[in-house]
This record gives sequence, structure tokens and C-alpha cells, in this order.
Amino acid sequence: MPLDAVSGTPYAPRTVSMKKGSSCPVCGQAIVAGRRSWHFLCRGCGYECSNLAPKINAESHRHAIDEVGRERSLRELRRRNFAELLAQIKSLKPAGGRLLEVGCGHGWFLEIARGDFDVVGIEPDVNVCRKAAAKALPVRAGYFPDALGPADRYDVIVFNDVIEHIPAIGEVLDQCWSRLVPGGLLMLNLPSSDGIFYRIATLLCGIGLPGAFDRMWQLGLPSPHVHYFNRANLAVLLRKREFEPRVQGTLPALRLVGLYHRIAYASTRGVVGCVILYTALLLSLPFLGLMPRDIMYSISVRIVVDEVPPEDRANGGRRR
Repeated sequence: MPLDAVSGTPYAPRTVSMKKGSSCPVCGQAIVAGRRSWHFLCRGCGYECSNLAPKINAESHRHAIDEVGRERSLRELRRRNFAELLAQIKSLKPAGGRLLEVGCGHGWFLEIARGDFDVVGIEPDVNVCRKAAAKALPVRAGYFPDALGPADRYDVIVFNDVIEHIPAIGEVLDQCWSRLVPGGLLMLNLPSSDGIFYRIATLLCGIGLPGAFDRMWQLGLPSPHVHYFNRANLAVLLRKREFEPRVQGTLPALRLVGLYHRIAYASTRGVVGCVILYTALLLSLPFLGLMPRDIMYSISVRIVVDEVPPEDRANGGRRR
């Protein structure tokens, strides 16, 4: 039964312990040790992963993130990016339908999508979920798919900056397939290992300066990154899980609107340092616009295959 958005207790997330020798979820090759003790990569397809454990709602990490400052720093960037994504979804689903956002956060995507779709969101962080519910948004506290009813099916399932935090990615993609109607869409919006900032952070880590690399993986935060994909290996993974990519693209990781608030939130340099960094980034924005972007998205259609009995579909099973 779905959990109440305010009083429900989230289910514990499923975890997958990645280590040297584990099979790559994309190509099946053995992953090897990476650039940090917790980092691993596949030399076959370029997939990267970590064994960092999520600790959402853990009391020890309750104050690790200033949610007020984070909301202020990311709101305008995310809303503008979400508007672009919604336009792409609408071009493929002009009739609308039922839309589920997994990890809806503050509800920014739900706010702009509810004029075109019948929306619902799932959010594992109890405090963030309460704030979204206070906006009269249809949100449920919990994890996907546990927070859904057994018969819930959707025309569109959306992951905005979320799929890279979920360890059991194969299982989650299988559940998405089961929860989508035939011809339904899966939209993934996530960081790219081809992005310029990630490439710079990787180079710095290689010469003994791991700070930026750790930040890219959100080391020490309640929900660290556990996957990094590029456009090519993400498409392979989706096809392996019976999704066909229809639209792939990139989004800016920086926009002028809200840039200073984002710098101030992430920086410990003080006001003068923030102003200097803001000026440097402002001058470099035209140049950065020519570089590979650090955010990518993929909108895929659920491939129709032979169905399994309804009781098995409810458990995420399907015939391959």
C-alpha cells in the first residue's frame, strides 16, 4: 500500500556492493579498481561506479545538507532544465497521461508537468517530502517501487538527478518496465562522465588533487552517486533492459540565473571569494557552452515483448 506523504516511514533502499571483479551492469566485463578506494570502472564500456552507501533519513546525516540553501541555489537551473525536458516528453506524448516522478525532491518538475499530465511523485527523504506535500503536490514518502500500489501503471516515469544514486539499477529499470504501459516512456536525467567538469575533476584526481572528484561523486552526503554513465553505455544498458532510446540530449550544468546563489551555497571562500569565482565563471560561460555538458538525458520507449502473468508483472518479472 502506498505510504502517506507526511506520516509514512520510507522503506530501506536495496543496495548492491560493488567491488573489484564485479560484473559491469552494461557489458558484463569485470570492473577494476578506479581512482579512489571506493571508485571502480569498466575498461570495456567506460561505466563507472562506487560502493558509497546511501544514508537518507539517517540521524547522523540529518544536517549534512542545508536544504534551504540547496533549494535556493538549484531552483532556477532545475526549473529551466525541467521545462526543456517536459517539452521533449510532450512531443512524444501529446495526449498526456499518468506521469510518475521518482525522487521528486521539492516538486519542481511536478509543478510544471501537472498542467499536461496526471502527476504523482515519490520522495524518500521524509523532510523534503513533507515540504513538497505542503505545496498540495501529490507525493508519497518512500522508495520506488515499494511506495506504489500493485496495480499502479504509468504512461511516463521520470528520474531527475536520481538514477545515479540508486545502487540496484538493473532491478529498478526492470521495475520501470513493469510499471509502464506498453509504449510508455522512461526519462532519465543524470550526470555524464563525458562532461567537461567531470573530465577536469578526473584529471585533477590523477595528479593527487581529489577534492573536485569527491565532490562530483557527492562523497560524504546522504545520497552519494553510485553510477556514472556516458551517452553510449547508457543506451546499451537501456536496450539490455528492453527500452529503446528515442531522444538523447544534454543540458547545462550552469546558467547565469541563480549562479551566484549556487556558488555561495557550495563555497567556503567567503563573500569576496564567491564574487571572484562568480566573475570568473561569468566570463567563461560562453567558452563552457562549447564544451561537453555535464548533464545528459535520455527518453526511451518501453519495448513491447511477450508479457508474463499479472502476478509476476506485479513483482517486476517479465519474459526475455
